[in-house]
Amino acid sequence: MSEVNLKDRGTFRVWTRDTIRFSDLDPNNHVNNGAINTYFEDGRVRFRDEHLSHLGAKMVSGFGLVKYTIEYHAMLHFPGEVEIGTTIIRIGGSSYTLGQAVFRDELCIATAQVVTVRLSEESGRSMPLDDAFKQALRDATGFA
Repeated sequence: MSEVNLKDRGTFRVWTRDTIRFSDLDPNNHVNNGAINTYFEDGRVRFRDEHLSHLGAKMVSGFGLVKYTIEYHAMLHFPGEVEIGTTIIRIGGSSYTLGQAVFRDELCIATAQVVTVRLSEESGRSMPLDDAFKQALRDATGFA
């Protein structure tokens, strides 16, 4: 896939909705970056549960984040809701990269890229992704 514009809502086929909580605010009265990170995590967990769990617990366990980068584009305020878009940017031999964005209406609040690697239970080292897992990633997001 060529360069993906994560600030464009049209990039995403998989969506999660989350509520902005009062406890998400920082002393400046806007949503804290830690809360935004939690929205991204909710998006990843729901993506896994809704689009990969049919592969079985053994197939979707044993993964670890190896790189997590976030860019913040706008401030977010309470109250309201956000939508978290999730897509695949890259599928490698033992890892895959998710692209995510948090939106409030049409405004992109933050974008993230998350590299996740499959780990061997025995050695703790990376191991190849199964073809069925790769296909499930493609099917969920339309990744070519």
